[in-house]
Amino acid sequence: MKRSTASISSSPTTQKTKKAKLSPEYSEDETNIATDKVEGGGWTKVEKRKKKKAHKVELKLDTTQPKFMYSNRDILQRQRAIGIEEVRDLALHIIADAPPPNWLRIENAQLIPKVVVILVPGLTPDVLGIPPPPTSALRNPNLPISIPLPPRQDPLHPTPTGVPFIGSTFSHACPTRAPGDQTKMHSVLSTFFNLPISGAEKKRRLEVKAKVKTSEYGASDPSEYILTVEQMIENEYPIPSYLADVDNERPPGWVETPAETKLGDQDRNPRPRRKVYGIDCEMCTTEDGKELTRVCMIDYDTQLVVYDQLVIPNKPVVDYLTRWSGITAESLATATTTFEEAQANVLKLLSPVSSHIPKANPFSTKPSVASSSAPLLTPILLGHSLESDLKALKIAHSFCVDTALIYSHPRGRPFKPGLAWLTKKWCGREIQTRGEGGHDPEEDARATMELVRKKVENGHEFGEFKADLEGLFERMGRAVKRSSTSTVSTGTGGEKIRTAVVDHGNPGVMHGNKASTSIGCKDDDEVVKNAVELVGSHDFVFVRLMGLAGVRGWITPRVNVSDSTPALIPAADPPASPTSEAFSSALLASSAHLQTIHSSLPPRTALLIFTGHSDPRKMSELNKRKAAFEAAIRKGVSTDQLSENERWSAADMRELEEAVEVAKRGFLFLGVKA
Repeated sequence: MKRSTASISSSPTTQKTKKAKLSPEYSEDETNIATDKVEGGGWTKVEKRKKKKAHKVELKLDTTQPKFMYSNRDILQRQRAIGIEEVRDLALHIIADAPPPNWLRIENAQLIPKVVVILVPGLTPDVLGIPPPPTSALRNPNLPISIPLPPRQDPLHPTPTGVPFIGSTFSHACPTRAPGDQTKMHSVLSTFFNLPISGAEKKRRLEVKAKVKTSEYGASDPSEYILTVEQMIENEYPIPSYLADVDNERPPGWVETPAETKLGDQDRNPRPRRKVYGIDCEMCTTEDGKELTRVCMIDYDTQLVVYDQLVIPNKPVVDYLTRWSGITAESLATATTTFEEAQANVLKLLSPVSSHIPKANPFSTKPSVASSSAPLLTPILLGHSLESDLKALKIAHSFCVDTALIYSHPRGRPFKPGLAWLTKKWCGREIQTRGEGGHDPEEDARATMELVRKKVENGHEFGEFKADLEGLFERMGRAVKRSSTSTVSTGTGGEKIRTAVVDHGNPGVMHGNKASTSIGCKDDDEVVKNAVELVGSHDFVFVRLMGLAGVRGWITPRVNVSDSTPALIPAADPPASPTSEAFSSALLASSAHLQTIHSSLPPRTALLIFTGHSDPRKMSELNKRKAAFEAAIRKGVSTDQLSENERWSAADMRELEEAVEVAKRGFLFLGVKA
């Protein structure tokens, strides 16, 4: 790019200055305070020269524009297209501390003050007017593809077609590849927002693990896995008022376990032992939402059930949720316990009780502690996604262990593993196999306790996946912003990076839970409105537009976000293809949304737009057939008993693998706002 130059005329009366030569005895450090001799006999400080130099730097910066340039030579040597993780690392390099990519050259990266990343699933080669990636062995499918300019408008049809913003703003589309294996495409969001920890962070974590204190009373106690107050707040646990100064204004009917007295030195030898309980609750839907219908508590040490009652809801039941709760109208009709009675009984079990102190050693010379002086300790409560059980009971408890948090999901945080999957994976047995009969709370509570016991016996690393990963916003939170235009000339820097996520749904409990600002929206219009408002005050903004993917029928519901399932799950009835009018309208709406966000960007803002993947519907439908076939075989059904459409062959597997590869294809568009 040719840089513009600015001519500055000087007054004819301005005196010319000569640079004074420094004598050899001046050191390099002393040049900062040296002076220049001026014609006329006067002396002037070098501070004026510094200001003049700074002014020249500012003028130069005003005419310098950052620029992206693809490195075709490096891309040609690649075996695969640019991955989603590389798009993330590019953004992290520009705004924070990641190393530069080898597939892209960035001129004047230090002048880029902000990065905006937009995920727009639904943009495919046909709507952009570009050819699909080549399949010929003689052509590399990973090279950037030239984007044609939008066609001139037809006077008879003045409404433009396609996505005009893309063609008029970007010159090339770089092919990308979504994560996954041969038969599944994994979550694009999870890959983008989770990355390997840096060497310094890994060293810090190892030091923390080395300092982790062992359990208070040996390998049978789960106290070292008790959630911190920060973890409880992050996972929306009800917090007792004596634990933290948070908003504890709850509706009537809520209670909290009393605070225990602090242990004195005389109470620590011999060490006291807390009671430990496992719990699981079942709920039904009533006119007031979900209400408690059964609660089961089991003693961790004795394995005996200490409380198990059906509970009468306060409002009429709308849905028994039998498939999950196991509660039916017939079983609930036998209930005699009210919610208030169940809550009081559970609260009594969770309140501080006299601890069990081992008998004194008869050969010890130290005085024994009388049992009457045993401290009152709050029991530890174990559960899976325990915050749901406590909310159903309307109880705030201080000592909680949650197997959904101490075990990890294969795809990392913020996903939580399911209890049935954890039990099968780490305990080697299956639970929740009653199908439509629902769950058994005693079975679930025992599974939770078994998982905790295995964790205690095998250590913190047991049950961990991707232990060396961290969230994108955790990484940005530790980094400092690269020097921007305002800091280059002054030599300042070290500012913390302000981050934001604007997405559909509730990103605050998922990928945006560590961002400075996280806003959930109902539609693309709301997403764009909030994104425009946040761009000025944040250094990194992630935006997702789902309108086009929704119109194309790509959005399908998940069975359970906690399960280790493919990135997309087929709907029961595949949505019909949109009409040409609806599709054209969605394309133009997406183009307008992108244009609105682009117009709001400050100068030199880096804009990264990527599509993530292509049409996943064929892949999803084939995976659905494959899963149904495997389920039938597990149940002992012979292949002869299955119809032709219900069977799964090697040809079907090849078709699935091809569909997965097609679904993983996407595009990346890079630019810097002028």
